[in-house]
Amino acid sequence: MTILVTGATGKVGGQVMAQLPVPARAFSRSTGGDVTDVDSVRAALDGVTSVFLVWPFFHVEGLEPVVDVIASSSVRRVVYLSSAGDPEWALAAEALIEKSGVEWTFLRPTGFAGNTLLWADEIKASGVVRAPYGQLARPLIHEYDMAAVGVRALLSDDHVGAKYLLSGPELVSQVEQVRIIGDVIGRDLRFDEQPAEEARAKMIAAGWPEAVANGALAAWAGMVADPEPVTSTVAEVTGSPARSFRAWVADHVADFKV
Repeated sequence: MTILVTGATGKVGGQVMAQLPVPARAFSRSTGGDVTDVDSVRAALDGVTSVFLVWPFFHVEGLEPVVDVIASSSVRRVVYLSSAGDPEWALAAEALIEKSGVEWTFLRPTGFAGNTLLWADEIKASGVVRAPYGQLARPLIHEYDMAAVGVRALLSDDHVGAKYLLSGPELVSQVEQVRIIGDVIGRDLRFDEQPAEEARAKMIAAGWPEAVANGALAAWAGMVADPEPVTSTVAEVTGSPARSFRAWVADHVADFKV
């Protein structure tokens, strides 16, 4: 058994590489791979039986030929890092994989705890995090737990055809997230409420497609009153409870300290 791990130097892919007890082939730009290049993917598939697939875009343009080359190779199983909330791009990607004929498992995580690393520069510089929807609470999930479920899906037939909604163990608002980061790193931090329109302009300036920025802000606004569900899937699949946001911060203290 040889497993190809795309996004192998990213948050989740890196954890999959670290947790797999069988031979794994790292595939990322830093290792010379390009998931958008069919020839690059084809060259990496020699002798591969399973793929952990990360498609790092909010669209599926170019994904179909990649899925086709995977399905026409020695690969029999794909574990795809999808998304909770049924965004259009994730559902489209899942549909392409389903119709390809390979065995599949879809991981549908809620918000990544790792996305709070986007606050690191603000925290280091001023101790103030400026963002919209401070009362937005999410069951943020540790990348370790996403990978732990993915590893089991790669190695066991028990998870074929599963669409796993993955979450952390509890809802934590953005205000509370900032407080927890401060507690763990030993600093007084503050959350500053940012108007949604200001956040939208900043997101677009940072390279977000306008439609994606609008969709994200609308989804976040909706989650204030109707948050993502807390699930027990991580514990059910791995036998260990999902790690808390505080535990995630403790694992990333150096990223937030000056």
